[in-house]
Amino acid sequence: MSAQRGKDILLKLANKTGSFETCAGLRTKRIALNAESVDVTNADSAGRWRVLLAGSGVQRVSVSGSGIFKDAASDGLIREIFFNGEIENWQMVLPDFGTIEGEFQITALEYGGNHDGEVTFEIALESAGEMKFTVLP
Repeated sequence: MSAQRGKDILLKLANKTGSFETCAGLRTKRIALNAESVDVTNADSAGRWRVLLAGSGVQRVSVSGSGIFKDAASDGLIREIFFNGEIENWQMVLPDFGTIEGEFQITALEYGGNHDGEVTFEIALESAGEMKFTVLP
């Protein structure tokens, strides 16, 4: 895989019709895929080396980013989802890799800005169920 532009990573939110729309102008994005391990080492483990149980740990996806809202409607929607504690269907598009889709909850929403600049925001999402990965054609 050759180098990719970071701006091509997209964070999308499902709308009422079920299709996905880019919800904000994220300038920085980070997607972390994590899996916890389950240690099953015991007195009979060869050489006292740690033994892990395959496929048994909790998996999760964490997403974070910062940027600017593209309009008042997207700002209002994100704010409403956060304050209501809702879990919504989101999609992350990673160019030349695939899409990750599933339910996420907004776990952090921060606003900031300089006196001579635009209002910015930071958002963090945590997966809240099974994730679907689709390879891009």
